[in-house]
Amino acid sequence: MKTINIFPSTKAFIFDLDGTLADTMPLHFEAWTKTAEIMNLEFSIDFLKSCAGMPSSKIIDLLNEKNNRTIDPQKFSDLKEEFFTKEMHKIKEIAAVTDLVYKYHGKIPMAVGTGGKRNIATETMQLLGLDKYIPILVSADDVENHKPEPDTFLKCAELMGIAPENCQVFEDAILGFQAAEAAGMKVTDVTPFY
Repeated sequence: MKTINIFPSTKAFIFDLDGTLADTMPLHFEAWTKTAEIMNLEFSIDFLKSCAGMPSSKIIDLLNEKNNRTIDPQKFSDLKEEFFTKEMHKIKEIAAVTDLVYKYHGKIPMAVGTGGKRNIATETMQLLGLDKYIPILVSADDVENHKPEPDTFLKCAELMGIAPENCQVFEDAILGFQAAEAAGMKVTDVTPFY
C-alpha cells in the first residue's frame, strides 16, 4: 500500500473531513438523492462531486438556478441532514489518512477544515474518535467565504499558530485543492490512497 508523503517544510496538518478522514460520501449522495426525489429536483452524482466541499446552501442555490426552481435551501438542507444523520452509524474512517493522525498525534499540530456544518462535522469526528486527536475544527459555520476561497484553511492555520506555507492540506476534492493553493499551502490529494 502506498503511503502519503509529508513535505519537509510541513509543520502542521489540515485535513478535510468528508471523503478525506471519513468515508461519508456514499451516505451524503444517498441523502441528496432521497431529498431531491422528494423535492422533485433533477441532479446527478457528477454534479454533486463537482460541488464537493461546498456548503449545502450553495449547492441548492446552484440546483435552483440549473432547474429554474425556488426550493428553500434551509428546508432542503434540513431534510437531507435528517436522512444523513439516520445513517451516520455506518461511517468508517479512511485508514490511509487517519493513520497519519495517529502517527503524528502529539508531534505536529492538526486541524480539520470542512465545508460541512459544524454539528454534523463534530458528530462525525466523535463517532470516529477523531475529536480526541484533532482539537481544532473549522466548519462552514465558522467562515464567510467557503472553498474554493482559502478562508477555511487560513483560519485553521491561524488557530494552530502556524504560517500557511508550513501547512500541508489533505483533501479529496477540486474545490479543496483550489482553497489550499489559494491559501499558499501544500496540498495532497488523498484519493489515490484509498
